[in-house]
Amino acid sequence: MRFVVTAGPTRETIDPVRFISNRSSGKMGYAIAEAAIAAGHAVTLISGPASVAPPENTQFISITTSDELHDAVHSATQGCDVLVMCAAVSDYKPSKVGTGKMKKRKTPFALELIPTRDILASLPKENRRYLVVGFAAETHDLETNAQKKLVEKNCDMIVANDVSKADSGMESDENAVTIFFRNGESKTISRRSKKIIARELVKIISKMSEKCLTKKSG
Repeated sequence: MRFVVTAGPTRETIDPVRFISNRSSGKMGYAIAEAAIAAGHAVTLISGPASVAPPENTQFISITTSDELHDAVHSATQGCDVLVMCAAVSDYKPSKVGTGKMKKRKTPFALELIPTRDILASLPKENRRYLVVGFAAETHDLETNAQKKLVEKNCDMIVANDVSKADSGMESDENAVTIFFRNGESKTISRRSKKIIARELVKIISKMSEKCLTKKSG
């Protein structure tokens, strides 16, 4: 199978030296890419600035902004079997980008933000030929928010994790996730290393993708 995996944060430029971003390290997405390669799949890894090196034997595409990620995803998914949207995409970006460094002021300063493009929502909804795996990083109401995203973003499955804990999730080497499927079923993987979780996720994703491919060819 051909996997397309997104990972890491995006950065939205404020001026030449400042940007809006988040705490994503890229470790979970990179672990998924590595596990998919180990399982014999072809992998395209699209990543924002991450704290880890990309695995060997992957087609690596480096991006910085959410707009760059949007374009890279739409290009890479042509002919793929699985899209894993693990990247932590900025929800907002500055409405204007300064051409020079803004100087510090002694008075309050307001930065106007506008929504970034919703990449999951922009994917084809009819006759889509690949499996879409979304991720939901939540600090509260994990199941409710993940189930809502699963339906609204037309994903085939959602991997949700609680990022409110300091020793798990973003920037950590460990994670704990709950996977929600469109048929109402769910599966929880308790806290362990992201590499182990990634291997389990790739097994689940591969099995699900094989079923979908069998149905389409039948």
